[in-house]
Amino acid sequence: MLARLELKKGSTGPRHTHPNEQISYLAVGAMRFSLGEEGSAEERIVRAGDVLVIPGNLPHTAEAIEDTVIFDIFAPPREEWIGLRGD
Repeated sequence: MLARLELKKGSTGPRHTHPNEQISYLAVGAMRFSLGEEGSAEERIVRAGDVLVIPGNLPHTAEAIEDTVIFDIFAPPREEWIGLRGD
């Protein structure tokens, strides 16, 4: 599954997990990812042109530190996202 997201600077996603592997490609902007359990998480800054791989079931959160366009690839597809559109 491929998802294109446009995020405004300051947008955040709560810490969560999913069984799907996630591959994130930043087309525009920059994001701060926190990977792992709160308190022991690894922080990564991802900028335009970078790719980040998040294994399935790894707790993570993200914050747009610039206006961002990101493409997320999920394998297998995220069942809860099927049929959603961000028009």
